[in-house]
Amino acid sequence: MENSNLLKPGERVDDLQRNGYQIIQDEKRFCFGMDAVLLSGFSKVKRGERVLDLGTGTGIIPILLEARTEGSHFTGLEIQEDSADMARRSVALNHLEEKIDIVTGDIKDASARFGASSFDVITTNPPYMIHEHGLQNDRDAKSIARHEVLCTLEDIVTQSAKLLKPKGRMFMVHRPFRLVEILTCMSKHGIEPKRMQLVYPFIDKEPNMVLIEGLRGGNSRITVEKPLIVYEKPGVYTPEIYDVYGY
Repeated sequence: MENSNLLKPGERVDDLQRNGYQIIQDEKRFCFGMDAVLLSGFSKVKRGERVLDLGTGTGIIPILLEARTEGSHFTGLEIQEDSADMARRSVALNHLEEKIDIVTGDIKDASARFGASSFDVITTNPPYMIHEHGLQNDRDAKSIARHEVLCTLEDIVTQSAKLLKPKGRMFMVHRPFRLVEILTCMSKHGIEPKRMQLVYPFIDKEPNMVLIEGLRGGNSRITVEKPLIVYEKPGVYTPEIYDVYGY
């Protein structure tokens, strides 16, 4: 299918630098950021595993994980139909319909929809801000992506605990200012934090992202990986970031 047949007014096609894959985006809604790319690099998916991405947005994480891993199938769950439709068209653009499903639905209903213990891996790049923090319009697509308007951290972790198979893994990118809350919530629901990496924009700045892996039913022991530094200097990525992006 030609690109023009898949695009709507105001949308563009971006090259993902992986397997020749592309993605459809619309700046007026919400474009994926570095956090999604770093999460795809941090996540570990083994051959034959089934993956669910909660709050998939444009579908960036399932598409990147399909390119990077040997997982058997990837599902993206997205509550906003416009975003889900865009993600489906990106899947079609890359001829990945047999490997990736995009489902419109609410994270809070995910375990009822897909069934308990139905996935080996869950990924999520959830809204970072609590509902009231700087919110302008709680129905705007960007607000929904950035603020806990339609689901909370607790909703995501609770559902993940139900959806994961025993010893299944959850991978999340979030903000360091909520780290204590994240780790506490995961442990409370039986997803034990096992691996963590802080992401720093520059080596002399505070971290602005945290990547976390949790194991359903895991023992209490966490590995803190070496920091990931994004920029060597303004406009120049570190070699680690170029590697994640696939340049």
